Amino acid sequence: MSIEYDIIGIDPGTEVTAWVRLDYKCLRVKSHGIEGNSTVLSRILEWRDDPRKPLVAVEMIESFGMPVGKEIFETVWWIGRYCQANEDMKRVTRRDVKMHVCGQTRGVNDSVIRQAMLDRFGPGREKAVGKKSSPGPLHGIRKDEWQALGVAVTFYDCCVTGSVKEVDLT
Repeated sequence: MSIEYDIIGIDPGTEVTAWVRLDYKCLRVKSHGIEGNSTVLSRILEWRDDPRKPLVAVEMIESFGMPVGKEIFETVWWIGRYCQANEDMKRVTRRDVKMHVCGQTRGVNDSVIRQAMLDRFGPGREKAVGKKSSPGPLHGIRKDEWQALGVAVTFYDCCVTGSVKEVDLT
């Protein structure tokens, strides 16, 4: 697949969803947000119809054989709505992100993924995030947007550039 357009990573939730739009040319965050699920669904429809056709990937829930609660089912329902709104959307599991950005799954939590993103775009917070007067490529990223960035980076590396093959994107 040739790299021509932006990459959008989505970290879905029960009520709100985080997303990051990554400029493929310079690997810099163009826009990002944490918004209500209905608002994100509207954005997905806009992205689908955008003539520049950004490539979109969503974090997919996977089973580990343990009981889950209502929140998981609600998130899966929203993932289904997002994928229905954009049939070209790719799914990336949390395990895929952990393996790709951290090289392992054990002991990898949100803060470890955040640090891996800072190292990749920095190295270090000072270079990756920067300051208001001299913003870095990740300036303004917060909360679950770090996880959405991990989805976008995993999708970019594994599917778009083809530089890494260990992720099986569905």
